[in-house]
Amino acid sequence: MLVNTGNPNAANQLADIQQAARSLGQATHIAKATSEREIDAAFATFPGFRPDALFVAGDPFLYGRRNQIVRLAGRYDLPAVYTQRDFALAGGLLSFGADLTNGYRQAGTYAGRILDGAAPAELPVAQSNSFELAINLKTARRLDLTVPQSILAQATEVIE
Repeated sequence: MLVNTGNPNAANQLADIQQAARSLGQATHIAKATSEREIDAAFATFPGFRPDALFVAGDPFLYGRRNQIVRLAGRYDLPAVYTQRDFALAGGLLSFGADLTNGYRQAGTYAGRILDGAAPAELPVAQSNSFELAINLKTARRLDLTVPQSILAQATEVIE
C-alpha cells in the first residue's frame, strides 16, 4: 500500500487495509510517501518485497502525483489499484471508488438547501451511493493479465 502519512485520514486507511488483508490471509507492506522524492523511494523498495500488487490510498497529494505513480507502477510491472478513475485514464490498471461527479452534485444540492434557509446541522449526513470501476485493458495486456468477462461486465468504463 502506498499512503501519504501526512493525510489526517491515513491512520484509518491503514487500519482498514490491514484488517482487510488479515481477513484474506495476506501480508501487507506499507510504503509511506509525503513528497515526490518519497514516492520514488517507496517504489525503489518494492523489488526487495516482491509485492503481488499495489493499492494506492485515496489522497489529494497522491492524486496530484498520479502520472508519476502510474509511470513507476509500470516501470516495476506492478498491477496497481487506485480509488479514482483518473489513475486508470493515466494508464493505471484499475480504479474503484466513489463517483466524484455525483458527489459534487450532492454537495451542490446541499449548498442550495442551505442557501434556501435550511440549517446545516439539521441536514442528514449523506454518503456516496454511486461508485465507478474503470479498467485499463491496455495496461492489463502489458502486465499479461486477463480480466475476467464477469469483471468487465461490471465496469463503468473500459479503457482500450
